[in-house]
Amino acid sequence: SNGSSIKAASTSGDAGRSEALSLLVLDEAAHIEGLEELWTGLYPTLSTGGRCIALSTPNGVGNWFHKTCTDSESGANNFNLTTLAWDVHPDRDEEWYKKETKNMSKRQVAQELMCNFNTSGETVIDSDDMEWLLSNVCEPKYRTGFDRNFWIWEEFDPTCNYLMSVDVSRGDGADFSTFHIIKLETLEIIGEYQGKATPDMFANMLNQVGREFGNAMMVVENNNIGYTVLDKLIEYAYPNIYFSIKSTHEYIEQHLAEHQTSAVAGFSTTMKTRPLIVAKLEEFIRNKLIKIYSSRTVNEFKTFIWRNGKPQAMKGYNDDLIMALAIACWVRDTALQSNARDLNYQKAFVDAIYTVKTTMNTQIKGQEGYKQGNATDIMSEAKSYWDQYKWIIK
Repeated sequence: SNGSSIKAASTSGDAGRSEALSLLVLDEAAHIEGLEELWTGLYPTLSTGGRCIALSTPNGVGNWFHKTCTDSESGANNFNLTTLAWDVHPDRDEEWYKKETKNMSKRQVAQELMCNFNTSGETVIDSDDMEWLLSNVCEPKYRTGFDRNFWIWEEFDPTCNYLMSVDVSRGDGADFSTFHIIKLETLEIIGEYQGKATPDMFANMLNQVGREFGNAMMVVENNNIGYTVLDKLIEYAYPNIYFSIKSTHEYIEQHLAEHQTSAVAGFSTTMKTRPLIVAKLEEFIRNKLIKIYSSRTVNEFKTFIWRNGKPQAMKGYNDDLIMALAIACWVRDTALQSNARDLNYQKAFVDAIYTVKTTMNTQIKGQEGYKQGNATDIMSEAKSYWDQYKWIIK
């Protein structure tokens, strides 16, 4: 004997405390009530080099097991996630599956046999849309940045236009600073950051990344510490910051905003705009107009619910990536589309003036369309002759 022993214990409040464990097994971890508090006492018992195996079928979202699994997927903890669906068992075939699922609901099948975490009926995103989002998730090409939390799926393409949508943390340590890099033409999220950078570090990172992606339009939520980040970006002379008119949220170009007292930098998320931008994001997902590759963002959707009539994260979870993405969808589909229409109208108006049939060309030297010998030059030549020979008729 090597002195080892196996001990089974119930999930009481003092279970496993004051012991030095080499291996801790949590069976049916998703179904253990109060495991969050229990884990606080159990974790120190592994400090001598012990390991933990947590086994379970899913039991909805919002519990310790679900949170630990999602954190493992994003690399936020040291657990290694292994999923064993029903068909891994050598004695279970399609016939067994049909017999087993005959009297089970779709939700029960997903939970008990497919190892999928059920989403509550109160979630903002429909379960079918969640399945579509999950099917698009893939590993980033690069994990970089000072904390390796900047994930990149695709490098900069000079033929594309980019938008960066930014949500700045409140500064209380409970949430994250996040941003997405979005290709405007295809609505693909090809870059994403989620971390706890200080405001000055975050602003510096935004400035560098934005310039690397062709001076991407920078849309920063201006609530709380967001103003600090915006001030830094203005100090860095970042050339493409999103501005809007107060109260109307109407987009105004940066060079014009500098002369408008009613213009404000960034986007304001208020009680009025929050449901609007979330509805726009839900519309884009429902119609499959947006491509999300990040497991971090998709996992946030699993715990993004209607609570007291408001779309927000479950208690203990975050929605920073979701809100940054919602702002991007709103800006792209409203402010930028409206501005593009205005520019097209202006261009059509100018083109109409330019193409009117006339013998007089009003272009000056250096302008497109200038030609020697037009009406302006003839008038100049006549004036020159008059100045030269007017003494004859005096």
